[in-house]
Amino acid sequence: MTDSPALWIVTCGAGPAPYVGRLITEAKDRGWRPYLIATPSAVPFLDLDELASLTGAPVRHSHRPPDNQRSGPRPKADALIVAPATYNTINKWANGIADTYALDILAEAIGNDIPIVVLPFVNASLASRAPFRRSVDQLRAEGVHIMLGPGEWQPHPPGTGSERLSQFPWSRALAHVEEATWPHVKS
Repeated sequence: MTDSPALWIVTCGAGPAPYVGRLITEAKDRGWRPYLIATPSAVPFLDLDELASLTGAPVRHSHRPPDNQRSGPRPKADALIVAPATYNTINKWANGIADTYALDILAEAIGNDIPIVVLPFVNASLASRAPFRRSVDQLRAEGVHIMLGPGEWQPHPPGTGSERLSQFPWSRALAHVEEATWPHVKS
């Protein structure tokens, strides 16, 4: 299993977050070693112990204190999925704000030449805002694949997010990252 490609998953505090185990399980079944990183807003949505057991590694959600030793090496990411991605995280990331551990990881990831797939969970009102549209365009210009729009994942009407949870396309995010990654990691 140690020669399996490493998939870093960043999860934000949005409705689908409690179900990130589905992505982790599918990734493992398809030959990945998943590692979970949570934004501070995602932590209340998650069962950290259960997810650590599922991945075999602690869920990282904050920086280590300077005097704290690493809990073990985490391999370099071969690919990264951000799901669910929130309005806040997408805007901060695009604008270079790295005020959390997850945003630090995301800020560096673009420069690491690895496939990055983002699966937003935002309502249509937020998605229509100019700052959000600019942020999506900026991240796409830097090579990030954002699953948003026709043929991808559509924002939901305000107040209806819970009705879309069962439709959240975890598998499609994994398929997108595999399309971009497998030739690279298998060669």
